[in-house]
Amino acid sequence: MKIASFNINGIKARIQALSDWLDEAQPDVALLQEIKSVDENFPREIFEDKGYTVETHGQKSFNGVAILSKLPLEDITRGLPGDDADEQARWIEATVMGDKTAVRLCGLYLPNGNPAPGPKFEYKLAWMDRLHARAAELLASEEPALMAGDYNIIPQDEDAKRPEAWGEDALARPESRAAYRRIVNLGFTEAFRARTQAPGHYTFWDYQAGAWNRDDGIRIDHFLLTPQAADLLTDCRIDKEIRAREKPSDHVPIWIDLAA
Repeated sequence: MKIASFNINGIKARIQALSDWLDEAQPDVALLQEIKSVDENFPREIFEDKGYTVETHGQKSFNGVAILSKLPLEDITRGLPGDDADEQARWIEATVMGDKTAVRLCGLYLPNGNPAPGPKFEYKLAWMDRLHARAAELLASEEPALMAGDYNIIPQDEDAKRPEAWGEDALARPESRAAYRRIVNLGFTEAFRARTQAPGHYTFWDYQAGAWNRDDGIRIDHFLLTPQAADLLTDCRIDKEIRAREKPSDHVPIWIDLAA
């Protein structure tokens, strides 16, 4: 089962780029972030014609997450529990039925949090507290489950080409990293680091200042796996090369293979 995560930075701007990548990569499931579209305006027919079931949790002009799946989906829920007043579309869950086992998928777009300190940073940390609570529930289920998406967290200095440039940024502030570690340390496996330990691997390059040409990237898109899902992990890679294509997202896909 090939499961990918991809912050597409706007479905309207990225229809062709996303379609081309899906045709080449052929993921069984794609978790999308920043669709920037209300549900009724998402161009689902394009992806249904490719054999994908489409589930969205959208929001006008901002945020928004989606699941594209060639495998059956069950028990779809939208919104991260813990704050009924939160109107930002950043979380979607479903159970995907594999040949061997079912896997609970959680697609997320974690708040950026800048400027920090400030209200947006406080919202980020509060959101991560809610994420910690949901993560603990997933572990307690003792079933294969994962949380994947754009975490807007640079876990360690080695996950940035120029870590000194991010020290005061909400993506790398000590409070952000500590909140991320508290979640991982519940008992999750970070899939990419389970397969690749070397520095120099990134999933995001800013559009500004020639960041891509200088490989001035950061790694902020992650898969966190419960032990039951980690036992099924056979691979995890980043599709870096598509950042060089026409009208790219500022993110690239990251994907895992599960023996499921």
